[in-house]
Amino acid sequence: MSPTFIRAFRVRKRHVAALVALVFIAFYLVRLCEIRAGRQAVEAQAWSVANRVIVVDPGHGGSDPGAAGKDGALEKDITLAIGRRLADCLGQAGAMVLLTREADTELSDPATTGQAAKKREDLTRRVDLANANRADLYLSIHVNSSSSPGRRGAQTFVQPGSAAGKMAAEFIQAELAETFKNTGRRPVEVDHFITRNTSMPAVIVETGYITNEAEAKLLQDPDYQAKAARAIYAGVVKYFARMSSSPGEDPGKEEVIKTFRENQTKVYRP
Repeated sequence: MSPTFIRAFRVRKRHVAALVALVFIAFYLVRLCEIRAGRQAVEAQAWSVANRVIVVDPGHGGSDPGAAGKDGALEKDITLAIGRRLADCLGQAGAMVLLTREADTELSDPATTGQAAKKREDLTRRVDLANANRADLYLSIHVNSSSSPGRRGAQTFVQPGSAAGKMAAEFIQAELAETFKNTGRRPVEVDHFITRNTSMPAVIVETGYITNEAEAKLLQDPDYQAKAARAIYAGVVKYFARMSSSPGEDPGKEEVIKTFRENQTKVYRP
């Protein structure tokens, strides 16, 4: 093999490597522009959540750990972390946010005995909080589990027959799918105590599978939790922008908004 051929081959290899690098950089820049454009579009619609009363409900808590991962991760800890981040996103956009819990606690009375009775009382109090404050939307944050360790990705659930709930779930599901690129699922209708008994649209958001070892690690990562919260927030913003009706039409809600303003906070912990 002649030296000239070897030099030409090496030059071609360098050209190919440079071309691959340029393609990768171009793809990265395009993706970065898409992400920035998406965020700008959401922020341009953030007005839609101003003065909306939104319940953020981190599932489980206290003696109810929820689902558990092989590494010992607990659903109640993950849902609280994501819920707090989501509440902050919504609060910064002007929403009146009610967090059902902000620590490792449950809403049932300590004197209540029996796990089933405690669970029922806990869920009832979460629903009562939302109904009493005339919330515009209820977001129940959870993580999923399965006997199949390969299952992964987010899933939203909504009460059968709730058109507004389904719309909210579709926006949230789409944002989660776009953010994590790990599922093509659509919202599923399910008859659940919370979605059945709230007087406002309610969406159960399963943010991922704690029984999938790789996803369980991600669900415990603060950056991943922030992305999940941001995706849910973006879906909520787009939902209210689509609804686009005035949030102040319910006279009873004026007292709720007044309470928030008197507390000088956008995130209310009962």
